[in-house]
Amino acid sequence: MNNFFLAFLFFLGSMILSAQESNFTRKDTLRGSITPEREWWDLTYYHLDIKVDPDQKTISGKNTIYYRVLKGSTVMQIDLQPPLKIEKVIQQGKELQVKSEENAHFITLTHKQKENDLNSLTVFYSGKPREAINAPWDGGISWTKDTNNKHFIASSCQGLGASVWWPNKDHMYDEVDSLLISVNVPDDLMNVSNGRLRKVEEHDDKTKTFHWFVNNPINNYGVNINIGDYTHFGEKYKGEKGELDMDYYVLKDNLDKAKKQFKDAPKMMKAFEHWFGPYPFYEDSFKLVEVPYLGMEHQSSVTYGNKYMNGYLGNDLSGSGWGLKFDFIIIHEAGHEWFANNITYKDAADMWVHEGFTAYSESLFLDYHYGKKASSEYVIGTRKRIQNDRPIIGPYNVNKEGSGDMYLKGSNMLHTLRQLIEDDEKWRSVLRGLNSEFYHQTVTTKQIEEYISKTTKIDLTQFFDQYLRTTKIPTLEYSFKDEKLKFRYTNIIEKYDTPVRIFIDNKPKWIQPNADWQTVNLKGDTISVDPNFYINVKSM
Repeated sequence: MNNFFLAFLFFLGSMILSAQESNFTRKDTLRGSITPEREWWDLTYYHLDIKVDPDQKTISGKNTIYYRVLKGSTVMQIDLQPPLKIEKVIQQGKELQVKSEENAHFITLTHKQKENDLNSLTVFYSGKPREAINAPWDGGISWTKDTNNKHFIASSCQGLGASVWWPNKDHMYDEVDSLLISVNVPDDLMNVSNGRLRKVEEHDDKTKTFHWFVNNPINNYGVNINIGDYTHFGEKYKGEKGELDMDYYVLKDNLDKAKKQFKDAPKMMKAFEHWFGPYPFYEDSFKLVEVPYLGMEHQSSVTYGNKYMNGYLGNDLSGSGWGLKFDFIIIHEAGHEWFANNITYKDAADMWVHEGFTAYSESLFLDYHYGKKASSEYVIGTRKRIQNDRPIIGPYNVNKEGSGDMYLKGSNMLHTLRQLIEDDEKWRSVLRGLNSEFYHQTVTTKQIEEYISKTTKIDLTQFFDQYLRTTKIPTLEYSFKDEKLKFRYTNIIEKYDTPVRIFIDNKPKWIQPNADWQTVNLKGDTISVDPNFYINVKSM
């Protein structure tokens, strides 16, 4: 696979988004904002109870939604995307009126909603969900078959929304506290979902129902179904919070390959517990589940389709050689258990919180197992793929992500920040502190920025504004003659003056450029700029 095609594949999702019109519609607002019909109630529990018919490519069933009333109201918004249809909504035995607008469905409640009450209602639905043509980027249900002509089915819906296959409160700000997923499938297949398997029911109609319980808060797109002719193996991992079940579900023909390739999973857990703190979902276990697409970070049910190769489908995204030391999908998607599933953005505009930190987790995996040199060469090597087409923070309240640069530019920004802190143990404490401070929470970029600035005692306002909110990469211009170093920054925002490390005859020295020319006297013959800083350098 050539580099051009690989880059195209990697950023396909962002390219599709970039091609969309910038004029947002009411549909975008209904999907991406905390509407009045969402804000008055707080999710507590889902029981998603569905039947999947692989031959007909249909889903039918119900979702019982439990919620706490925050303030009185009479209209609730539930989201479900066509061609799926809501058949009826029941509360306290009464069928309720439903008014639909685009993907949003407004339910008129007849039962009085009193503050602090715990209530529930059940949404019945059915139909043929949108089929994913190029999962996971376009989202939907993948209806495929394995090499033995058995059904091989999986969901993927990040960005598009979980309402593409089940009815829910489809906004990231409100995570359900726990849920039960009951999935009925033909009895020659298995469904694997999030959390732990409670029981399997066998029915007279040659079907089985798999009941999976999730004990922890979970975002909607993290909920998944994976249906196939699976076999299981697993191991016990002795982690920071005790014994962790690590379970693997793969197609039967791939068992031997999986037993070899999935040795990266405990290596991942060891590295990330070191850097980020305890795995956030011990109660729900950790799973890798084979799927017919590349992979996705579904909470405690991470999906895998990297064809049992190291790198990204056998390629090194960094060009450094280090990217072939690990299976990209195992490391990257599992890294999301900390940044995406534990710490979750409230608005899609802040998706860099997921992708920037997780892309950087790849280099931290290398750092732990192969050393700091490997880590640096890897992350620096990814810079050639950064487009700087638009800011990596997107517009708010319309379910719109920023640039696909949120992955690699975000990673290089964080690598630069590590240099500014100049203390790896302190940097590690920041990363672990984030996962502790925002444990099982939804967050904003502002919260992340403020926490890092406060913890490091460095004012990072301009630093984050430069890299997150513009496409400008600082350029350090300098000249060195007769032991006089003259330097300044160009291509920067107002008041930008982030320090940078240089080397005089291989000896480190810090300078603090800004928009104005500065001159310092330095004894030495040669000068170089530390490549670990994500800046451009121009010798005058």
